[in-house]
Amino acid sequence: MKRTTLYVVLGLVAVAAISLVVWRSRLAAPLEEEARFAVVERGTVLAAVSASGSVEPQARVGLAFEVPGRVAEVSVEMGDMVEAGDVLARLESEQLALQVHQAQAALASAEARLAQLRAGARPEEVAAAEANLCAVQAQVSAAAANRDQLEAGASDAQIAAVEAELASAMTQQKTAEDMHKMTMKCFTYYGMEICPALGDLETQARYGLNAADKALAAAQAGLDEVLAGADENQIRAARANVWAAAAQRDAAQARLDLALAGATDAQIAAVEAQVAQVRAALDIAELTLERAALYAPFDGVVAAVNVSVGQMVGSGLPAITLVDNSRFHVDVEVDEIDVAQLVEGQPVEVTLDALPDVVLSGTVERIAPAAMGAALTDAGMAASMGAGGSAPMDTGVIAPGVVSYDVTIVLDSTDAPVRAGMSANATVTVEEVTDALLIPTWLVRIDRHTGQTYVQRRVGGQTERVDIQLGVRGNGVVQVLSGLEEGDEVVLIQEKMIEVIREEMQ
Repeated sequence: MKRTTLYVVLGLVAVAAISLVVWRSRLAAPLEEEARFAVVERGTVLAAVSASGSVEPQARVGLAFEVPGRVAEVSVEMGDMVEAGDVLARLESEQLALQVHQAQAALASAEARLAQLRAGARPEEVAAAEANLCAVQAQVSAAAANRDQLEAGASDAQIAAVEAELASAMTQQKTAEDMHKMTMKCFTYYGMEICPALGDLETQARYGLNAADKALAAAQAGLDEVLAGADENQIRAARANVWAAAAQRDAAQARLDLALAGATDAQIAAVEAQVAQVRAALDIAELTLERAALYAPFDGVVAAVNVSVGQMVGSGLPAITLVDNSRFHVDVEVDEIDVAQLVEGQPVEVTLDALPDVVLSGTVERIAPAAMGAALTDAGMAASMGAGGSAPMDTGVIAPGVVSYDVTIVLDSTDAPVRAGMSANATVTVEEVTDALLIPTWLVRIDRHTGQTYVQRRVGGQTERVDIQLGVRGNGVVQVLSGLEEGDEVVLIQEKMIEVIREEMQ
């Protein structure tokens, strides 16, 4: 068992050794079967900046309700043409409208109070205040007289008057008593005995006597009270009545003075502040009601409708998308090497993947003042390079550390069926060079350590590295300023992996 294992191990070592020898021999030999080549020639190069992007409308906006609610109306469908100010959709707004009416009523009330303060009291109000003051002053006089009388006691005249009332009451009582006694006697009339006490006369006389007795008692009590004078409680009550009447008089006087003087600046300012506050509340209510509807901000076409009648929607969620397709533009990204060759106003040719037979014209409208992308990483560089580590055909030389700038190209009016979102390729011709040494751009390599551009030149069956200086590039070729001559054979070798292996072996 151990011997078998030993044979297996020795076999594996032998296979590995043979493979290493074959691999080293292939590494040292030229890789003719893997090479692509081209000959340096003279010709004309059109320096052009190419970039791709997508067609965008003049404006695109996602309209959203700014208040939540239930959708009451959707007035448009996808594809409808609308004009600025058209109502696209509405929410249920009865409660919002009621809030507007309430705020309007509150504002009208506040403005009326302010106008009244500024105008002052009306003549009718002044006359009413004066009459009220006179009435209250009369009450004060009456209360004061009553108080004084209680404090001073009854006068001789008052006593005489009360005594006279008592004497009169006594006389009336004596007369009523005599009348009642007469009704109690019986007498003969034409041979008949009559007793009035048994009839209505006696009853009436008895009632009259009873009333006279009470009147006499009241007159006697009045005389006793006058002669006795007021007690301390009555005097205190009379004094309190005077104070109360005086307070009412002062309040009436103050109201009259206020009506005559008008409102103060502070009072007017306070009511003005109330008016401003209520007006702000009305503005908010009206704005909230207005936001319950979506209006078209410009002429355009409805690109999407995301709500339906009866649906509950929240604020901020896109409900309808509107685009302005009266004018189109293409947004592209141009690297920092190419963007230096662009200026605003340059003519541009644009082709669309969806319309391959159509060439559109346009103009560079805007070039971003600052870069929008970061430098490419090694991984991103490798992804953008071809399988052999070179730049793909017709893309130019890609160098590490490239950043991009946003460029906006406005398309001229056209009858072509251009639609937003179509893929577009833009080309800007910036320079034309004739009688130049040219090689395909895919042959150019970049030293990742130094950034030097170079190619592999084939001489006598062997390849050598040649550093070169480049000029104008375009149409898949690049101008060689130095390092090569016409007729040189330049080779593209799949050397990226080989270089990595060599570095690991050193």
